[in-house]
Amino acid sequence: MSKPRSTLDPMTGPAVDIEYVRKRYGGTEALAGVSLSVPRGSVFGLLGPNGAGKSTLVKVLLTIVRPTECRGTMLGARIGDRKTLAKVGYLPEHARFPGYLTGRQVLEHSAGLAGVSAAETRKRIPALLELVGAASWAHLKVGTYSKGMGQRIGLAQALVNEPEVVFLDEPTDGVDPEGRIEIRKMIERMRAEGRTVFVNSHLLAEVEQVADQVAILARGRVIESGPVAQLTRRARRYEIRTLGPVPLELRDRLTSGGLSVAGDSIALEADDATPVQPVIDALRAAGVTIREIKEARYSLEEIFLQALKGQGKEAA
Repeated sequence: MSKPRSTLDPMTGPAVDIEYVRKRYGGTEALAGVSLSVPRGSVFGLLGPNGAGKSTLVKVLLTIVRPTECRGTMLGARIGDRKTLAKVGYLPEHARFPGYLTGRQVLEHSAGLAGVSAAETRKRIPALLELVGAASWAHLKVGTYSKGMGQRIGLAQALVNEPEVVFLDEPTDGVDPEGRIEIRKMIERMRAEGRTVFVNSHLLAEVEQVADQVAILARGRVIESGPVAQLTRRARRYEIRTLGPVPLELRDRLTSGGLSVAGDSIALEADDATPVQPVIDALRAAGVTIREIKEARYSLEEIFLQALKGQGKEAA
């Protein structure tokens, strides 16, 4: 597949720059003033619990849902610009295609809707089918596909117009572990080609492995955002493992000092390793053998849960 135009003629500024987005459904505010920025050529993860407004935000950006208020740009043009939307690919959540069409016919139909010429379509489809691992069964009707097979065809149709920005709503939904690894590699390849990939997913471990930046949405608001590496290392955590459980008396002393002790594991948060030294001294004085000391980082799941906890029970 050829590279998108943005890699050949680089443009400055973010791929998506949302200044302010609101969406009300009657008395319910699905989006309550969302703002975020997605760098070009990056993988951006949008996270949040069910009902947080993730799919609504994506549909507003794609003009599928009309916003109550929207200020922002995509690829330098205002959100909703028709010419810009021609440079966008989209895999919706629970994507469904006519069961009487074959996988190849789905791609041909999608290419036609996107204005791709017949000659260009004939060239692109074999490469797309190979990319998503669907070449051997593209002649079968979609109605016979498993959920994972349907997702692969959905990914292919999202790329049929050689988009600069690709929106993937739960791209690994219904896909087996091997398929998830392959989809992750596809996303990494899209980024390497210069595309911007916007991933909406509830699988935090999957997002953490591939995303450059994330935003956490709750009750229609962005409650946390930033580079994944920065978020997961914003506070250091040290873990000490002992040979056998920590003695009861020492455990009580450590927990009263604010440390977390469970069995043979001691955990503490600190900006550097200095506070670890007194713990080591106390363990040695008690005759406890230390078998491991390591600096750990927060997982994206832990950051996610902490952010939701800060919003109270409603968000969780």
